[in-house]
Amino acid sequence: MSLLVVGLSHRSAPVSVLERAALAADARTKLLQDTLAAEPATEAAVLATCNRIELYADVDKFHAGVAELSTLLARHSGVGLDELTPYLYVHYEDRAVHHLFSVACGLDSMVVGEGQILGQIKDALAVGQELHTAGRLLNDLFQQALRVGKRAHSETGIDRAGQSLVTFGLEQLADGADVDAWAAGKRALVIGAGSMSSLAAATLARAGVGEIVVANRTRARADRLVEILGQAGVPAARAVEMTGVADELTRADVVVSCTGATGLVLTAEAVAAALGEDFDSAARAPEAPAATLSDELDQHAAWVENGSATSAAQDRAVRRVPARPAATGPVRLHLLDLAMPRDIDGAAHRVAGVRLVDIESLAEASADAPMAADVDQVRTIVADEVAAFGAAQRAAHITPTVVALRTMAADVVAGEIARLDGRLPDLDEKQRAEITQTVRRVVDKLLHAPTVRVKQLASEPGGAGYADALRELFDLDPQTVAAVSRADLNDPNRGRS
Repeated sequence: MSLLVVGLSHRSAPVSVLERAALAADARTKLLQDTLAAEPATEAAVLATCNRIELYADVDKFHAGVAELSTLLARHSGVGLDELTPYLYVHYEDRAVHHLFSVACGLDSMVVGEGQILGQIKDALAVGQELHTAGRLLNDLFQQALRVGKRAHSETGIDRAGQSLVTFGLEQLADGADVDAWAAGKRALVIGAGSMSSLAAATLARAGVGEIVVANRTRARADRLVEILGQAGVPAARAVEMTGVADELTRADVVVSCTGATGLVLTAEAVAAALGEDFDSAARAPEAPAATLSDELDQHAAWVENGSATSAAQDRAVRRVPARPAATGPVRLHLLDLAMPRDIDGAAHRVAGVRLVDIESLAEASADAPMAADVDQVRTIVADEVAAFGAAQRAAHITPTVVALRTMAADVVAGEIARLDGRLPDLDEKQRAEITQTVRRVVDKLLHAPTVRVKQLASEPGGAGYADALRELFDLDPQTVAAVSRADLNDPNRGRS
């Protein structure tokens, strides 16, 4: 069996396609279940964030696996396969491991180095474990990815270069001003109470906003977030029903929205009404061509791939968001949309006094890349960890066969000792124990060198065939080997970190 990942992200697809392909929680569950029901796959996990959708699977056939996973992604996303295929990427075996480890370190994020992705990988693993779709390979892979990501953030300066999307988005809203100074005393409305919205609320609180109002479809979750904010020392925090958003919008200075809604939460008309402005829906300008965003992302991807910019000045340059300025006059309402698909109507930035930053404009601004030295250092960590993971997986693949071989040898020794008892019944206990120990030592010495050597060979690239050779040479029962594998997988201490 081999690891395969098929997916699309802000690197490969325009935001308009990512938005349409976004998967709700129930769709992810069904996708995992259908992937396991498909013939080529025995394990599956879905990593779905605001800027990527990736399906990981353990497959026995590469081409059949790619075809099946691509079809499943198209079916559950609602985007036709012919339309989706040009934006899909495929990684296999070590390249798939390298890809996930790079993602975990923030090298593949819209804002390079951001740490939010670690929580999303952890959530993806938890769902796979809960649904029993993540087996030996994906449990090991995702656990190791989390460790690699933490190592990259603790051992390098990638944290100094990278930011969460929330922090980056607020910097773009501030448009060059110090975020704390810009946020001081402002009234903030946070729509949604999930992990990203919670992060936004905490970030706004640290920045010094005067009030935080949380609105969520489930009031209990909004109340819980307000309670957490209160425990963190934010006295001016309260929760409202989603029906109260329109009223709160008239009082807010900053709105951050990140919900799982499939439609718009705030229309341009609603934003205009809150500000007492007119909005002519017939005057909506067409969205910018997807190629414009794709070109921007290609440039950013090239920077990360090459690990350098053309000059130190470009390294330090801060790109602002030209695509979403206030239509006219001073900014009265700042909107940050972190949802995919989007929560806030893209036309809202045409309302007088509104500045909108969304996933698309953040992608355009993400060319402000971290220092090349940090990226290179993280790349080295990823390369080392990929090699170590591959060696460990190959070694683990042969371990059940080695255990089965030693079990067979122990059975042979036991059988021969029993036969000796029948032939020499007059042996006393001391003589019998000495003979038994001698036979066991002989067998252990004969098996020691070949089993140690076969583990070493199996850990090297191309070493997977040694397990098959060992089973064939010693005529080992495949069921015995499989039983050892199952026992190891069910070990409650396995995979803990």
